[in-house]
Amino acid sequence: MPALLFYLFATFAVLGALGVIINRNPVSSAFSLIACFISIAALFVGMNAYFIGTIQVLVYTGAIMVLFLFIIMLLDLRAEQRRPVNAGAAVAGVIAGLTFLAMAGGVIARFPEGKREMPDLAPIAGSDVHELGRVIFTDFNFPLQIIAVLLVSATVGVVVLCKKELH
Repeated sequence: MPALLFYLFATFAVLGALGVIINRNPVSSAFSLIACFISIAALFVGMNAYFIGTIQVLVYTGAIMVLFLFIIMLLDLRAEQRRPVNAGAAVAGVIAGLTFLAMAGGVIARFPEGKREMPDLAPIAGSDVHELGRVIFTDFNFPLQIIAVLLVSATVGVVVLCKKELH
């Protein structure tokens, strides 16, 4: 993947993540998260991991975000009320952010491996889908089951919270 495309998609991913944090409207935050997911999928495709990029779009951008938007609409969340800006906290946040950027820039400038273009992923013998399925369902089967239980319990919890009392 050319460095320009990497930096472009990485910038879009970071901007999407910032949009999730900055937006006060939950639906706008969800759409920013979709932009972040699509940028990450483009990064995977740029590394020749086509299946992972496709699954990123289908599962996260498609299914998970539809579930999130369904839950947001079910809860009928409104935009947060605007509060006055605390000047001291805003100045401290800007100083902390600039300090972090300066430190990260210093680390990147002293890291020579970060300047060279990374090679494509090594091809694996057989199908990448087969290898991914083998790894997920053998080495990571228990974490997969835990994630499934967490998602189902979170969805049931939202439905219970939104259930209206019958009179």
